[in-house]
Amino acid sequence: MAVIRPFRAVRPAPESAAAVSSVPYDVVSTDEARQLAAGNPLSFLHVTRSEIDLPSGIDPYSSVVYERARDNFAVLRQRAPMIAEGEPALYFYRLRMGAHEQTGVTGCFSVD
Repeated sequence: MAVIRPFRAVRPAPESAAAVSSVPYDVVSTDEARQLAAGNPLSFLHVTRSEIDLPSGIDPYSSVVYERARDNFAVLRQRAPMIAEGEPALYFYRLRMGAHEQTGVTGCFSVD
């Protein structure tokens, strides 16, 4: 049986939310992500596509990319700043692009 549990989310402070928000990592190439994040050190693309902060041609699945993502997230938490929610919760969201709309839930899910 699948299990879903609440968690304490980390989110940007309202005044920096627009700068932090980004397109999903899997809808842009490395080059597109690099262009979108250019001049915006708060863009979440520096976390989800951290290869944009490394030399061109690097394997996006190499350990150095994941290490950079970890480091970039730590910096983002200080610069944005990021706020940790006080209580664990489940989070519902709705995305809209043109006529397409999707709703989802975020939580900690089992993989059994």
